[in-house]
Amino acid sequence: MPDRPEIVCICGSTRFLHRMRRANRDLTFAGVIVVAPGEADELVTDEQKAALDALHLRKIDLADRVLVVNPGGYIGESTRREIAYAHATGKPVSFTDPVLSDQWTLPGAHG
Repeated sequence: MPDRPEIVCICGSTRFLHRMRRANRDLTFAGVIVVAPGEADELVTDEQKAALDALHLRKIDLADRVLVVNPGGYIGESTRREIAYAHATGKPVSFTDPVLSDQWTLPGAHG
């Protein structure tokens, strides 16, 4: 058992920022260390987006597990890459909402 609280990395589309903030709050009050996507009030350049995407993978590296915020089962392209990365590095992945079969197939699943 580690001598520190669990670390959870939140992933998901920034269109669900309100839900990610709520998950962050709930996990924090439960005693969890939360790492979450960076936020910007303005449009980011392609270079900034690439840098933020790479940084988020490092956040996954720090985490004990990943929580995907996916209202209505939605999982976008960037989040799919993050889930694949988490699986490849052996991180457990859970979801806030049921995953729609036409939106995502978990690695190793057939269908």
